[in-house]
Amino acid sequence: MRIAILGASGRVGGLLTTQALERGHEVVALVRTPDRVTVPPRQRVDVRQADVFSPRTFPGLDDVDVAVSAIGIGKKDGPGALVAGAGLLAAAPVRTVWLGALGSGVSTGAGGRIYQAVMRMAVGRELAEKAEADRIALDAGATVFHAPDLTDGPVSPGRRVVPLAELRRPLLPPRMSRASVAALMLDEAESAGHAGEVVVPLG
Repeated sequence: MRIAILGASGRVGGLLTTQALERGHEVVALVRTPDRVTVPPRQRVDVRQADVFSPRTFPGLDDVDVAVSAIGIGKKDGPGALVAGAGLLAAAPVRTVWLGALGSGVSTGAGGRIYQAVMRMAVGRELAEKAEADRIALDAGATVFHAPDLTDGPVSPGRRVVPLAELRRPLLPPRMSRASVAALMLDEAESAGHAGEVVVPLG
């Protein structure tokens, strides 16, 4: 499978790239700064410069099977990066797996009261943009992952996804390793089991 990874130079994007290569997939890395992409030894990655704020120069995706987005809002980006990225992928002729955040938009409150309070303090005004980007992705048929607080650590053997409607609200703020979220996003890229749904990664 040929997988395009938007935000491949980020923390989750780098894990997506490494894990996709380990699974035997071809990777197209979509990044604003190509020299920031880290490629494992003896591996090849098709690196394409892709700035979501420059739609005219955004690379075509006609040659990929699925796009997986791990973009976030960087300190230098300012508002609009997520919405712009979601719009570009929605307009592309490719199935998409989109990384969102638990506690934004349709999952507001789903992580529990403490978690939601932390989200409001830590994310604040970005919550509205996350919700809008999710809506664009969902309307285009994407699978949207509403990930909880992300940590370092290995892939969990007990990882799984739960449709948002079936999530049981936790008492304590949920957390999960980036590596586990990356693995679950790749599972979805391979299977397309939850297209057009919001799912929550657990484990």
